[in-house]
Amino acid sequence: MKKFKYIAVQLLFCCMVFSGCDKYLDVEPKGKQLLKTTNDFDLWLNASIFTTEMSSPYLDYMTDNMDYLSVNTPPINLADFVYTWAPQFTNDVAAPAYLWADHYQRISLYNTVLLGIDAAEGGTASQRNSLKAEALLGRAYSYFYLVNEYAKPYDAATAATDLAVPFVTSDNVSQKAPPRTTTAEIYKHILDDINAAIPNLPDDNSGARFRGSKPAAYSVLARVYLCRREYTEALRYAELALANTRATMIDYTTPASFPTTQNVVSHPDAIYGKGYAAAGIPIALDFKASFASNDARRTILYSSWTSTARGVTAFYAAAVTPTFQLTNSGTTVQEMRLIAAECAARANNLTDALNHLNIVRRARYTGTSRDFSSADQNVVFTEVLAERRRELPFHSLRWFDMRRFDMENTMQAVTRTNAQNTVIATLEPHSPRYTLQIPIQVTAFNPDMPQNP
Repeated sequence: MKKFKYIAVQLLFCCMVFSGCDKYLDVEPKGKQLLKTTNDFDLWLNASIFTTEMSSPYLDYMTDNMDYLSVNTPPINLADFVYTWAPQFTNDVAAPAYLWADHYQRISLYNTVLLGIDAAEGGTASQRNSLKAEALLGRAYSYFYLVNEYAKPYDAATAATDLAVPFVTSDNVSQKAPPRTTTAEIYKHILDDINAAIPNLPDDNSGARFRGSKPAAYSVLARVYLCRREYTEALRYAELALANTRATMIDYTTPASFPTTQNVVSHPDAIYGKGYAAAGIPIALDFKASFASNDARRTILYSSWTSTARGVTAFYAAAVTPTFQLTNSGTTVQEMRLIAAECAARANNLTDALNHLNIVRRARYTGTSRDFSSADQNVVFTEVLAERRRELPFHSLRWFDMRRFDMENTMQAVTRTNAQNTVIATLEPHSPRYTLQIPIQVTAFNPDMPQNP
C-alpha cells in the first residue's frame, strides 16, 4: 500500500495542471522514473487518470444537443468559445490546452509502460506482455480522440495527405516535437497498436472495467471503423465485443436493479469504462422532442423535464439519479448494440438491425410499446440513428457522429441562438470548424507546425 501511495503521489505530481508549460505537448515533464517491478507498472495502470478519457465535457459543448442560453456575445470564457466553434478556445498561451494536452498526457504515461515494462523486475513474461498490451490499447484510444478532433474527418481518398497530429512514442515531453503525421498514418498506428495488443489482453476485465481486455479492444475497433465509415468492419467488431464481453445492459425501467455505486467505470454495462462528469448541460428543444413519453431516460438522466422553456431541461443525472451522475465516455454494451444496428441497417439487414435496436429499447422504454418495427430500410435506419442520439447524447461521441454525417452530406447547418433568440453562430455543412485548430499553446512554441484552417 505504501508503494502504491508513493507511486500515486509521483503520478499526481507529473500530471499537475499544465499552466505555463513551454513544451510542444503542453504537458509538464514527469519526475524521476520510479517504476521498477512488474507490480509497480500494474499499479501505475490503476491510477485515476486512466479511468477517464475526457477531463471535461467541452467536446459535447460543440454538438447540436446543447442549448446554452447564457452564452456571451462576443465570447469571453471557455464555454462561450467552445459552444460557438471559435477557432481557438482561448487567447492565453499560458492557459491549459484542453483536449490536446489531456490526451497527450495519457499517451506519455502509457509510453512509460511501453518503454519500461520489458525490463521490469519480478512477475512473469505473460504478465509483462499483458501490461504492455493494455498500454498499447490505451495509447490507441487516446490517439483515436486526437485524430477525430485535430484532423479532418476520415476520407480514404485524402487520408494519405490530410495532416493529423504528432505520433509520440517517448515519455520525455521535453524532446523536440515530431512533425504532424497524416490521418492515414495515425489510423495505421491505432490499428497496429490494438491488433498487437489483442493476443495478450485478458479475456475479462470485470474486476476493473477501465483496464484493457479483448472485448474492450474489439469495442474500440468498432468505434474506429465507425468513424472511418467502414461499416462492415465496424459491425464485425461490435459483434465480437458483444459475443465476448461479460458486461450487461442496465435496465432503466427497473430502478431496483440500478447499480449501487456511483463509479460509472464499475457499472455492469461498461466494456471499457472511462468516466467523466457531464452534468448540468441544457439540452436543445428539438433533441428533447425526440424522446417518447414512455422513455425512462427522461426522468432518470434529466432534470426539470416537464419544463417547456428553452435552456431549463438539463442532462443532469446527479440531480435526479445520483448513481448515474458520471457519464461513461468509454464503450458500453448499448453502444455496441447501436453500432451493430446502424451497420446492419445500412446493409439492409433489417432483421439484425431491429434485433439490436430493440434489445436497447426494452431496457429504456416502459409499458408495452417498446419494440420498433418497420420493413422500410430508411425508416429503420433513421430510427437507429435517433436512438443512438438519445442513448449517447453527452458521451463524447455526438461530435464524431456529426463529423461523419457531414461527410455523408446528411448534416444540416447548426445554429446558436442567445436568450433573445438572436443567431450568434452557425456551423455550416462542411465547415472547417468540424476540425479543431492546433491550440495556440502548442503553436506558440512550434511556429513551424502547420495550422488547421
